[in-house]
Amino acid sequence: MTKKVYRGEMYFADLNPIIGSEQGGYRPVLIIQNNVGNLYSPTVIVAAMSGQTYTKTALPTHYIVRAYAGLDEESMILLEQIRTIDKRRLQDYIGQLSEEDMEQIDHCLAISLDLDIRE
Repeated sequence: MTKKVYRGEMYFADLNPIIGSEQGGYRPVLIIQNNVGNLYSPTVIVAAMSGQTYTKTALPTHYIVRAYAGLDEESMILLEQIRTIDKRRLQDYIGQLSEEDMEQIDHCLAISLDLDIRE
């Protein structure tokens, strides 16, 4: 049985091995895949997160989230660092982003993927 995960949840995940400039290691990730895919697929689409908010160049594909119970520090969601991983890579649950946060995430994703989102 595959792990039940939902869009907007954050987990720690092991993203190794990597090649080149990919984000790797044991780090937080945000689930960005839709919940139908999350329910039926053994894989999940995630965006990598980084605690190094002050050393990264600010991009319109970056979104800052505050510290959560399982996330010790403010973190940057890197919506240009998207990948599909097996759910078995997901480890400790961190928390769930608010709907307001997810609206901003969707905006950053639209920029990253050059999607024309009309309101």
